Amino acid sequence: MQLDSRPFLFLRHGETDWNAANRSQGRTDIPLNANGLAQAAAAAERLAGAGIVRIVASPLSRARRTAEIVAAPLGLPVDLDPDLQEVDFGVEEGQPMGDWYDAWIDGDFTPAGAESFAALRHRATLAVNRAARGPAPVLLVAHGALFRALRAAMGLPVNVRTPNAQPLLAEPPGAGGAWALTPL
Repeated sequence: MQLDSRPFLFLRHGETDWNAANRSQGRTDIPLNANGLAQAAAAAERLAGAGIVRIVASPLSRARRTAEIVAAPLGLPVDLDPDLQEVDFGVEEGQPMGDWYDAWIDGDFTPAGAESFAALRHRATLAVNRAARGPAPVLLVAHGALFRALRAAMGLPVNVRTPNAQPLLAEPPGAGGAWALTPL
């Protein structure tokens, strides 16, 4: 599954207490903390002039709330797409991030009850392609591991941490080039 050659904006949700403690969240629905709420408000200010016409978010509260904060001054609704949810980390949810994570990305290990990195990449690519085919520019508000899967689909280095609430413009490659990610 390949990403369509259409630009989009991406925003990882604001910080949660589990982010701050370096715990794997996955599908566990942890809310934004005070810092995460402030990060979302700052992202809204940075995105005010980006011309966004549509916002699609993960239904998990940390992403949905981040999207609502960005959407409010723009007067836009937030559409939810369950395919933008974070990966299910199975038995590793709530645990400190560990050595297993690199092996999971490499496809060498999947925790019991978890979604594989390949399955996440497929699901994330479908969701982004679906959203990018609608009115543009579109802002997608989702999660860190999901964006790593998108980086894999873009042919970019995968194991790069996306900062909380840092808006990114993802632009498709030109002739023979690579996808470009520009912080806003």
